[in-house]
Amino acid sequence: MLHPLKKRAAVLLSISTVAAVLTSPVTAAPAVPAPKRAPLHWTDCATPRYPTLQCASLKVPLDHDRPTGRQISLALTRVPHTAATSSGPLLVNPGGPGGSGRGLAGFIASALPKDVAAQYDVIGFDPRGVGKSEPALDCAAGHFSPVRPDSVPRDAAGEQANLDRVRSFAESCRAKHADVLPHVGTVSAARDIEVLRTALGAQRISYFGYSYGTYLGAVYAKLHPDRVHRLVLDSVVDPGGVWYEDNLAQDRAFDSRHKAFLAWVAKYDATYRLGTDPAEVEERWYAVREELRGTPAGGKVGPSELEDTFMPGGYYNGYWPTLAAAFAAYAVEKDPKPLVAAYERFGAVEPSAGNGYSVYTAVQCRDSAWPKDWNQWRADMWRTHATAPFMTWNNAWYNAPCAFWPTEPLQAPDVTNAALPPALLLQATEDAATPFGGALSMREKLKGSALVVEEGGGNHGIALSGNKCLDEKVAAYLRTGRAADAVCPAQEEPKPAAVTRAVPPSAGGAALHGLLGFRG
Repeated sequence: MLHPLKKRAAVLLSISTVAAVLTSPVTAAPAVPAPKRAPLHWTDCATPRYPTLQCASLKVPLDHDRPTGRQISLALTRVPHTAATSSGPLLVNPGGPGGSGRGLAGFIASALPKDVAAQYDVIGFDPRGVGKSEPALDCAAGHFSPVRPDSVPRDAAGEQANLDRVRSFAESCRAKHADVLPHVGTVSAARDIEVLRTALGAQRISYFGYSYGTYLGAVYAKLHPDRVHRLVLDSVVDPGGVWYEDNLAQDRAFDSRHKAFLAWVAKYDATYRLGTDPAEVEERWYAVREELRGTPAGGKVGPSELEDTFMPGGYYNGYWPTLAAAFAAYAVEKDPKPLVAAYERFGAVEPSAGNGYSVYTAVQCRDSAWPKDWNQWRADMWRTHATAPFMTWNNAWYNAPCAFWPTEPLQAPDVTNAALPPALLLQATEDAATPFGGALSMREKLKGSALVVEEGGGNHGIALSGNKCLDEKVAAYLRTGRAADAVCPAQEEPKPAAVTRAVPPSAGGAALHGLLGFRG
């Protein structure tokens, strides 16, 4: 769940319709027969790194209850199987919502053991509204342009400035995409997966999802449990908190993870000269934040941008050396250039990122009800901020368009499922973006599933990122379909390193986390 920081509306799909779909083991056939679809036409789109990569597009109904109505397209990639016999398609999703999955197919196919990858057609896809899928959402260019108002509202004027920003974003989405917004959500995306399964000619599909992708996979499995072959869910969303409560849980977990980063900085005081006491280092970080309120670094990095810059460290500790060096340069040497460079690398929004954030809000605001009374938001945020100040208000404004969203919310489905084959869940105990309790909740709901725990790990997205123990569990499951609970030790924390634009290969998860992104 989180940071892509890089006509009138059609008839809404009713809550009662969604509930009926999700309480039956298989989706009922629509009253109008689905149109016959031409077979997928795969063309070569190889890259030097992925020489067998292929691309295609798939037409799906904008409104699945009107299968012969307006069609939209999904962009697909594939690495074909090479074994004599195939285990079928393995669909992969990097999360978000709003993350592009086209690049993930090549990565997964190359990261798995050769004998495992050879069994599967590894399929990446851009969900509806995302990336190369059409239409692609892009609600408001410049929404994250610096310098934004301080995320923490010090007075009524500061709060109003942020409220005006998020209300304007919601209104812009309505103005630009009113015909599409009612059909952008997890249930619609899951129904797209079923169209894709049919187009692939597969009786069953396997699925490998990270972060929000775990929730999308669980919803698809609820709709079509008999169509699931194998199901891998890594860094698991709590399905009982979708989405307001899940974001409050994130705030608390990110604060703990930020404290872990600051303790790491204190451990290497000889390098960073910020103090040996983690509490002292934390005090200095907030002093930097306060200083940037008055004078943004490089005219770009104010308090909100500082939070955006350091938040990726909560997703992946391979970024800690770069972030620590930027912190030290500013706090100790009064040099803003490394901090500005870190912001441009981790926090600044690229033009294409407007698409990811637009889909993120469209999905989250549509999937479930958010408070419409801003007084509730204000009370909840100040209560949470009191013990978790690092990103509570930043995250609030990131999600606050949902308080003003132009489409009515659906009811989040109950993904409880006793009809699936065994699923494999993977979770780090200190994950901030999807806290550990979510994996326990999902494991309870997916009967017969197994949970592999990375004890002491704090990264988000842990499989195929260098932990041999975890990777062996995933490979064994994809070979056999058998899963068992297990505990794996976390990878070692990084060491201080010279600041470069590239994360060193020894960081293990750098390639994966470049694909998963932040807040997403």
